[in-house]
Amino acid sequence: MTSPTGDQYELALTSEGAHARAVITQLAAGIREYSINGIDLVEPFRVTDSPPMGAGIVLAPWPNRVRDGVWEHAGETQQLALTEPARHNAIHGLLRFTPYRELERGVEALRLGATVYPQPGYRFLLDTEVEYRLAADGLEVTHRIRNAGDGAAPVALGAHPYLRLGETPVDELVLRLSAATHIDVDERLNPVGESPVDDTEYDLRGGVPVGRLRLDDGFGGSLVVDGVVEHSLTAPDGRSVSVWGDEQFRYVQVFTPRSFPGGTAHDDSGTRLAVAVEPMTAPADALNSGAGLRWVQPGETWTARWGIRHRGIV
Repeated sequence: MTSPTGDQYELALTSEGAHARAVITQLAAGIREYSINGIDLVEPFRVTDSPPMGAGIVLAPWPNRVRDGVWEHAGETQQLALTEPARHNAIHGLLRFTPYRELERGVEALRLGATVYPQPGYRFLLDTEVEYRLAADGLEVTHRIRNAGDGAAPVALGAHPYLRLGETPVDELVLRLSAATHIDVDERLNPVGESPVDDTEYDLRGGVPVGRLRLDDGFGGSLVVDGVVEHSLTAPDGRSVSVWGDEQFRYVQVFTPRSFPGGTAHDDSGTRLAVAVEPMTAPADALNSGAGLRWVQPGETWTARWGIRHRGIV
């Protein structure tokens, strides 16, 4: 039987007494499983399922939403397919349902590729690559986008991991964001402004239990320390898992659905709370605002890196 996510690529690494394991999917080059010594650090899902609520997928050549799927380029209106019809938006780029091809595979690393072909609303030709590599302290992800066309192409990147710490209830995990601004949105979750988080419910820099949060919100102004932006979840026993990105990942989306499928990490019955911490190089509607948007020149390759780290897990 063919899986809804295509071929499954298993990576493994034993280092410093810890056994890391990841399963990457052919569809959307997504992370289906990632664990340390059997402790899940992302929400796993069954090989017979599609990614629930976008779990683990790559978001390219833009993350998040484009209002009405409409933007302007070279004086012409561009109309993208409305892939979020309930809100009349285009969402999460053009590779969400694309099977990637294997470019290079090892025991602890994998490189996949997919092409974005010119199409209505996005008339650019891009060769994209995603490289996953297990390391002693986490999972490292490198994106490369080469403009194979003859005109500059607007590009942004994101990913959609749902984080967890084994069987620790998600509502007990404390979320800390290094973000100083909140992306204000309308009823369709499209940006209408950006505000400081100081003295608001959106100030998560000091940490807030996930159980108190009801978010599908973007944040910006992330603090860069030694070239890295980092957002973390911490369990009551001090163990933590974090999403980090290079200095290009200055935006993050946090999504806390109460209807994530599965009663526990490995139970397919019922629904429960989950938390997605989505690193992004640009916020929602960047094709219109230009915020964080990278214009990749013909023949140029743009590289961006992010990953998942763990602390206190052996």
